[in-house]
Amino acid sequence: MRPDPKDFLVRSQAFSAAEREAVYRAIETRRDVRDQFLPDPLPDALIARLLGAAHSAPSVGFMQPWSFVLVRDPLVREAAWQAFQHANDEAAQMFKGERAVSYRSLKLEGIRKAPLSICVTCDPDRAGPVVLGRTHNPRMDSYSTVCAIQNLWLAARAEGVGMGWVSIFHDADIRLLLGIPDRIEIVAWLCLGYVDELYSEPELAVKGWRQRLSLDDLVFSDRWGEVGPIAPAGGQAPGDV
Repeated sequence: MRPDPKDFLVRSQAFSAAEREAVYRAIETRRDVRDQFLPDPLPDALIARLLGAAHSAPSVGFMQPWSFVLVRDPLVREAAWQAFQHANDEAAQMFKGERAVSYRSLKLEGIRKAPLSICVTCDPDRAGPVVLGRTHNPRMDSYSTVCAIQNLWLAARAEGVGMGWVSIFHDADIRLLLGIPDRIEIVAWLCLGYVDELYSEPELAVKGWRQRLSLDDLVFSDRWGEVGPIAPAGGQAPGDV
């Protein structure tokens, strides 16, 4: 006899004020790290905790489509950097004038400097051809994988580990480098390492590339374009802790 699902319910309650503050602090101070990595290797136990946090992410249909390729070998990381550099040179040609000069001044990866890289992939077939919740949106497996990456990122921040997401490369170059099958989607190349300094604001904002948008301009009420309050009058908006 299958156990009664009710037997798995546990009491739920809000976190304490200190616990809530810690969660929001991790969210608000998370940064995309490119250049502040320390050379110290990350202990295996720490890496296991970070991957455990990633593996605790929600996934549509509980398909858990993610896999993680840990890359420590300097030669493999150098080859990945070469792939990035080739694609980055192409990307620089897409910007013109002062924007192109600004682009070339930015450091957009930490592949050589970070002691660990993780290639995160998505297996669209892991739960079979028909997946609960993916029946009408085939991208839900990829979105689920991004949730795992965000979990990993926040856990890393809490552990004093910086993380940067590298997205500038040709898929085929990384696929060949790591022997990833054609049917597997490459979602992210992540760089991780201890840090003792982080930017107080997102680096691209600090360096004038783009500023954070106002949340008031991004929240609608009931219908697209209908402006409404984020929180009831006198109430607290999320993050007011």
